[in-house]
Amino acid sequence: MAVPKRKTSKSRRDKRRSHDALQFNVALVHCETCGEWKARHRVCKACGTYRGRKVFEIEEV
Repeated sequence: MAVPKRKTSKSRRDKRRSHDALQFNVALVHCETCGEWKARHRVCKACGTYRGRKVFEIEEV
């Protein structure tokens, strides 16, 4: 079984993990119905549709 010869330093470990904490890694697209920005493969929060079908009603506040 392969075993590391030396301990990985905290600096090297943290440099490798630096990209794990990126917040905005969701691809955004325009909603087909209302044109608002939304995450891909998700229900639109503005109009409540997914792939052209009404999924739920949006309550006006």
